[in-house]
Amino acid sequence: MSIKTYATAIRDVISQEMSRDEHVFIMGEDVETLGGVFGCTRDLYKRFGTQRVRNTPISEAGFIGAGLGAACAGMRPICELMYMDFTLVAMDQLLNQVAKTRYIFGGNAKIPLVIRGQQGIGRGNAATHSQSLETIFMHFPGLKVACPSTAAEAAGLLRTAIRDDNPVMFFEHKALYAKKGEVPEDPDYMIPFGKADVKRPGKDITILANLLYTDRALQAAEELMKEGIDAEVIDPRTLVPFDYDTVVDSVKKTGRLLVVHEAHRSAGWGAEAAAEISERAFRYLDAPPVRLGAAACPLPFNLGLETAATPQIADIVDAAKRALYFTV
Repeated sequence: MSIKTYATAIRDVISQEMSRDEHVFIMGEDVETLGGVFGCTRDLYKRFGTQRVRNTPISEAGFIGAGLGAACAGMRPICELMYMDFTLVAMDQLLNQVAKTRYIFGGNAKIPLVIRGQQGIGRGNAATHSQSLETIFMHFPGLKVACPSTAAEAAGLLRTAIRDDNPVMFFEHKALYAKKGEVPEDPDYMIPFGKADVKRPGKDITILANLLYTDRALQAAEELMKEGIDAEVIDPRTLVPFDYDTVVDSVKKTGRLLVVHEAHRSAGWGAEAAAEISERAFRYLDAPPVRLGAAACPLPFNLGLETAATPQIADIVDAAKRALYFTV
């Protein structure tokens, strides 16, 4: 094990996979000498050259389309977006081409394409640079969706994504890049998709959270424990595929479910998770599932307003108590 930041873990995996497989390359805006806006490709061009660490024009639709073509031709491209908000200008490529090409060709075309970048709150990046968009990509078959919350998960999930023969949307969080954690040194360390992680065992309520909100849920669990409430915290790690079995097993034990995420509450991935878990574990639930998410407004530039628009630790604590003390 070694201690790495979330950003360094990502950079090291990209470097190791490029060394292991000459078909792996990365492209995006300022990934070469700048090393990306958060340093996730810093100095890679010195080792691999500018043919494999390629700066692109400011055209996400263009280089995601190029990534799809390269994947079809046998390469294993990684497309880095400065902000995952910018997927919105490339939706035709992503949803009508990247997601569907393998199916359209009857499985004969492999699409080993990773589209990765950062999103989320914490830096006052305002309405068009702070969104959490992972929910959108759950809706379209053909895309896998990964959301690492630790340095080790960033490493293990990214390596799995790069070696996968299907397109993967890889959502990182800007507020996690400096977070340090233990990362296995094994150059083949991988975390399988569709396997949730129980971050904290508990018996009174299940809290399901991802990305930055995994940490916030854990902090809320510590606050709840001061009042004798023992919360189990689960991070799904991948939204597609989603490990419902682990969550259902937890709900069978606790009888209560709280889903919290940074994405907007309305039609967020928590709504899908709550609905699916309700269907699978209805007779074990002692109260309706509770959902927390961002308010129904664009993300503000002002950090105070940003805080007001998104769930805080105290909000998670209060929501857990609502679930616990609900009576029919």
